[in-house]
Amino acid sequence: MKDIIFLGNSKDDLKDFPDEARREAGFQLYTVQSGFEPSDWKPMPSIGSGVREIRIKIGGAFRVVYLATRPEGAYVLHCFQKKSQQTAKHDIALAQARFKQIG
Repeated sequence: MKDIIFLGNSKDDLKDFPDEARREAGFQLYTVQSGFEPSDWKPMPSIGSGVREIRIKIGGAFRVVYLATRPEGAYVLHCFQKKSQQTAKHDIALAQARFKQIG
């Protein structure tokens, strides 16, 4: 079982999700911790190699951007509510900056 490592304020952002979306995000992160793929995800190569996005569609569109390829744990780079079809540039930039912190 991998540890979950939250970068920046991603844990606080996750706590701000509505209850159902937060529970689903927690379940999907547990799935990642256990070495399996979340039920709805897509790769995010624009952020970094191996970065994926968990897609949650409960009471809106919510995203958890993470990297699970490191042996020390699964890094949660960013959690946010998606408000348009395309991911906002500031959300991508924030996740890219946190990805670079991992080294």
